[in-house]
Amino acid sequence: MTSAAGPSYTLIPNQKYRRSSRRSRQCCNISDTDSQSLSTLGYFQTLPLEIFQMVLNYLSVKDISMLCLVSKTITNRLINYISTSSGNRRLLLQDFHNLELPGKREGTHILEHYKSLGLLLKRCTLLLPTKDRLKYVHKVLSEVSCFKLNGCPSPLHCLGLQCYGMFLQILTAGWDELECHRVFNFLCELSNLPRKVQTVVSSKPGSARKLELRIRLYCRSVLLNHWIHRSDSAFWLTRILKPWPMVNQARLLYIIFGPVSSLDGQVVWQKMTEGPTDETSLKGLADAIKLLYDTEAREWTADDVISLVDELSVVPREWLMENNARLLILSGNNICFTFMASKAVNGRAVELARLMVFLTLVCEKDLYCMDWAVKMMQKVCKVFSAPGERNNFLQCVENAFAHMIMDMLQTVLAGDRDEEDSSFLNLFHLINAQANFHKEILYLTMTSTSNTI
Repeated sequence: MTSAAGPSYTLIPNQKYRRSSRRSRQCCNISDTDSQSLSTLGYFQTLPLEIFQMVLNYLSVKDISMLCLVSKTITNRLINYISTSSGNRRLLLQDFHNLELPGKREGTHILEHYKSLGLLLKRCTLLLPTKDRLKYVHKVLSEVSCFKLNGCPSPLHCLGLQCYGMFLQILTAGWDELECHRVFNFLCELSNLPRKVQTVVSSKPGSARKLELRIRLYCRSVLLNHWIHRSDSAFWLTRILKPWPMVNQARLLYIIFGPVSSLDGQVVWQKMTEGPTDETSLKGLADAIKLLYDTEAREWTADDVISLVDELSVVPREWLMENNARLLILSGNNICFTFMASKAVNGRAVELARLMVFLTLVCEKDLYCMDWAVKMMQKVCKVFSAPGERNNFLQCVENAFAHMIMDMLQTVLAGDRDEEDSSFLNLFHLINAQANFHKEILYLTMTSTSNTI
């Protein structure tokens, strides 16, 4: 009989095949990954890493940054190159005090280099979160002492902070506001900027001159000077000023943009209180005020800016009225009118009249058209709600002219003259200012009268 038993050979379970099949696919995947990694290197896959890095030494920094766009594998190799000693020497130039390079304008070569380096690190870290990008950049640049607020022993003759500012401008170009907030906070943490600002704004003006100078250079060179668009400049200036109360904002604004000595670059605190100053000493402050008043500076209202100008005019003590008037003219028509209208609304007619007289004096001295002053007075007159208030203001203007001329005449008659005979020249300019001011008013009156006949 034939036996009913099964076959005499042993069957191999199917799962054995599945396990060996999975292991086979895994080996295949590893092989594919390696081949993909090699393929992303292109012809460089045949070169040892040392040779690849030697090739990089023959490329410009801008060309190296283009390689970052090829593949992630190439980017990783470039990051390794940056961290090597030869890459550091090549990329982190530190001849910030050697400004006279052959065939180059002063400082242009090294500024362009750090502009390209900013592009390189921007592309190298493209896939990283902002926090990690900043940490990596700090790791790369941490050994450059001239990039630090207190790092250089000769900051006035150093391009380090300017190079750092150029680098950061390229690195952060196109970042949104939240990312730029993080950049500012990161820089504040590294430089300890808030504590240093607290020291200078709470101390007597001029008592920490070297620290004032370093804060000025850091804020201007690193945070403010390199932006193309006014909205970017307004953003960074706002970050610097807004954490502080108004009185400290005015002090800080003077430290960053006020007049400095031509000898040592330090802030000159008495410039606005000792005598009339020139446009050059006020231009930086006026440009900063205009920047904050512009529509790009969304965090500032007109009242904020006018209050800041008012506070600035008593830093460190009350300015000469002529310097106030010159600052308002340089700040532009809108700011000048808003400032004067504020005084009109608050019933400060006598103070407003004196300011009006000094505006005419500055127009006469600095050769501005006197009809500008007349038109400004016309606009201010419209602010007064009642004819009696307007007439009182006009009378105050004439009284201010008379009192100022008498005061200056007494000074001249008393013989208190300096080498430049400034008291006599001031009297001369004021009398001419009054004559030209009234002449423009007569022209305006006669023109309007003839038009109505």
